[in-house]
Amino acid sequence: MPRSQRSYFVYILSSDRGVLYVGVTNELARRVTEHKQDLVKGFTSRHGVHRLVYFEQTEDIRSAIEREKQIKAWRREKKLALIRETNPKFEDLTDTLLP
Repeated sequence: MPRSQRSYFVYILSSDRGVLYVGVTNELARRVTEHKQDLVKGFTSRHGVHRLVYFEQTEDIRSAIEREKQIKAWRREKKLALIRETNPKFEDLTDTLLP
């Protein structure tokens, strides 16, 4: 019996002040909702990091984790350039995920 394909997401959230957060999850809509409602205590709730500005998808958890580490290690300017490639206005992409 074939394994069902799972999706994993690397994502970047931004605050109104421009604070960035990089994360990884297997349920992007749920995870973003948790951040927006401050259910995730810590960095994102302390800094008001609620706007989904970038995400990418893969079917391999190891690739997702490696990509998250790679992006986290980048300088801020490189993270901003990545976001601008697909979201030049830094719009909240949450509506593309939730019905």
